[in-house]
Amino acid sequence: MNEPILTSQGAVIADAPQRNAVLRNTYGLLALSMVPTVLGAWVGVSTGIVSAMGAGLSMILFLVGAFGFMFAIEKTKHSATGVYLLLAFTFFMGLMLSRMVGQVLGLRNGASLVMTAFGGTAAIFLAMASLATVVKRDLSGMAKFLTVGALIVFVAMIANFFLQSSALMLALLVLCLGIFSAFILVDLKRVIDGGETNYVSATLAIYLDVYNVFQSLLALLGIFGGDRD
Repeated sequence: MNEPILTSQGAVIADAPQRNAVLRNTYGLLALSMVPTVLGAWVGVSTGIVSAMGAGLSMILFLVGAFGFMFAIEKTKHSATGVYLLLAFTFFMGLMLSRMVGQVLGLRNGASLVMTAFGGTAAIFLAMASLATVVKRDLSGMAKFLTVGALIVFVAMIANFFLQSSALMLALLVLCLGIFSAFILVDLKRVIDGGETNYVSATLAIYLDVYNVFQSLLALLGIFGGDRD
């Protein structure tokens, strides 16, 4: 019987059947997570609940809710509770996205921009997923570099909430798009290589990558491709 491999650094690398099972379950749960995300965005746009909160309150709710959910998901990832919390988290993330979606839909070509962002995100995901299957090198060093970049972008975005610099926002959106596109490659490669053995954790990481790619694409399309009256 195949056994997981223990590296010299103490990391557990899953055997081939386990890696395939984790990857398959990750793809399945990731696809399922899109349903509550769309539902959350629809509820948010229909009710205007997030827009009514104001930018400051919604940002605080997003930060508290997102980090709270992620902590709870990691704590329960080995049980069915982790799956339910992940799906609840994706509904919450869709709800938080509704402000931007509503603004874009307010444009004359808003619906087509949303579909373009969705298609662009899907294309990036497929490209990174294909690349992850052929890349042979270890990407752990790249992951550390990207994590630092993501933290810098995160802090800069919070700072720009107060600065309100359009030029800085555009630069951060482009950086965010590039960083999280690369993160899709890194996180999928980690699952393929057996470095991630829990599909709930794997789905959470890849979902956040996809979410940030879509959000960045949608914002950029709304800025540059929006057909305003």
